[in-house]
Amino acid sequence: MDDQNKNLIIATALSFVVILVWFVLFPPPEPETPLEQAAISESAALDGTLTPPSAATTTPPAATNADTSTSSSALATAARVEIETSRVSGSLSLLGGRIDELSLNDYSTSLDDDASIVEILFPATEPGAQYALHGWAGTAGLDPASVPGPNTPWTLAEGDVLRTDTPVTLAWDNGAGLLFRKEISIDDNFMFTITQSVENTGSAAVSMAPYAVLARHGIPQDLKNFFILHEGVVAMADGEYSETEWDKMQDFDFNQNAGARTEEQDILDNGWIGFTDHYWMSVLIPDQNSPFKSVSKYDERRDIYQTEAVNPVQTIAPGQTATNTSRFFAGAKEWDVLKAYEDAGVYNFVDAIDWGWFSFLTKPIFWLLHHLNILIGNMGIAIIGLTLFIKALLFPLAYKSYVSMAKMKELQPKMEKLKEDAGDDRAKLQQGMMALYKKEKVNPAAGCLPILMQIPIFFSLYKVIFVTIELRHAPFFGPFRDLSSPDPTSLFNLFGLLPWGAPEAGSVMALVFIGILPLLLGISMFLQQKLNPAPTDPTQKMIFAWMPWVFMFMLGGFASGLVVYWIANNTITFTQQYLIMRSQGYKPDLLGNIKGSRGKKADTETSK
Repeated sequence: MDDQNKNLIIATALSFVVILVWFVLFPPPEPETPLEQAAISESAALDGTLTPPSAATTTPPAATNADTSTSSSALATAARVEIETSRVSGSLSLLGGRIDELSLNDYSTSLDDDASIVEILFPATEPGAQYALHGWAGTAGLDPASVPGPNTPWTLAEGDVLRTDTPVTLAWDNGAGLLFRKEISIDDNFMFTITQSVENTGSAAVSMAPYAVLARHGIPQDLKNFFILHEGVVAMADGEYSETEWDKMQDFDFNQNAGARTEEQDILDNGWIGFTDHYWMSVLIPDQNSPFKSVSKYDERRDIYQTEAVNPVQTIAPGQTATNTSRFFAGAKEWDVLKAYEDAGVYNFVDAIDWGWFSFLTKPIFWLLHHLNILIGNMGIAIIGLTLFIKALLFPLAYKSYVSMAKMKELQPKMEKLKEDAGDDRAKLQQGMMALYKKEKVNPAAGCLPILMQIPIFFSLYKVIFVTIELRHAPFFGPFRDLSSPDPTSLFNLFGLLPWGAPEAGSVMALVFIGILPLLLGISMFLQQKLNPAPTDPTQKMIFAWMPWVFMFMLGGFASGLVVYWIANNTITFTQQYLIMRSQGYKPDLLGNIKGSRGKKADTETSK
């Protein structure tokens, strides 16, 4: 192996090692809530307080921005409407008409037999509350109590239980000539449709703006806080996607009218806004062809995070009825489901999955992996199939690389002669090398490109495995029941043969007593390395000798799906390189290189 390729491999490997060591020794800190802020958050959860948005007009009026609060007893005793579908279950409260209880029937919190199902919406009486509220914001001159808000006592006018085929309708008469109705329906996945209407039976025209609010009390308790994952606000504004971390919301400018830190943007069309967690998401989706004001808000007094979608003011003349329809997504970030909603008009909804900077790679990699899994029915085998496809795609580059490496082996004696002749004169050695490469038509950098191509592919696959819900709890075989988590087997109990459990994932014991997949990874790297003789430079020789075993331990805590990919990649690379070098008339002395022989046969490659 020539010096330039060796140096490139060493630099690449050391970069991996530095990154891995950094995150092992200095993991991102767990989010901490100051005691005072925690107390405020708990109080807010019990009070059920949030700040309704202001009405938006071309010339903003003196908006009604009443600060309301709901007692915990009133919220706890309020009548509720059950939500029952094949995929979700929960309820909505008639106090405010808020959608505030929702569980995902298809997902459990862990692989344990007694694991509970995942809950994503919680009433304001519970810590970590999250709920959606739809209402109307009145303009100047309209009493805030005459429009529906967080405390409005809605009645169930139609329906009994909210199911996919049976919507429910809530009604409220303000006693001053305005009759409000709210029809709520849900599809067979995770999308609610809310149609609000107001009928003016009075004698004077009124103006108000329909709005939707998504409120969250405090930062999520299960925040991952990992650099590769976005958690916080996700928004689409006029076709442009944006993300805002939870802590960045605390840096918004203070808005005196709203009484909170806010960031606002007027959207012409194609917009939505909400909150995302690792695998779950709640998003407000106004009419995609209508303008609205998109708002992100943090109320530091109550530690409440909000997103809002406020539609333009509507003026309702006596005898007329105004309506507004919007949607609310609350569920898992399944690619198929998001893509179906995108095809149905929710602009670029698939972008809500955190594809990262390498989206041009992560999106097609996931698409292929997802469809291979559908075809094969096993995510582990699908990862191996994806690896085969990637290696086939890069084969022309790999072929040129390995052919060039074989020719470099042939030039090894001449290169050694040049080194002897040049002595300590580095400039003379370089000139001689360049002349030799030119004469023999060999490109010493030919082996670099395949290695460089693998780096973004590796990180893109790591991103896909970490962020997509399709990999969550995806089984391979036997003990490998979740390819998004580290290898559950361990040397500590001889991979399950001994009658005691494996060390807890993430512990020092788990780092030392690795599983069978990292062990296979180290062996595959070792064998791939031994296709070539050991470097003559002592430092390089030592680094190459330790590299497979360092990677073996460092990747032991990574997602097992990523380790499966690397094992498959090493195995295919080994096979390709061996066969191509044989086709060029050289047989790699694998056994001799493993034994570390220093003879001529070990330093060069024997011909057939």
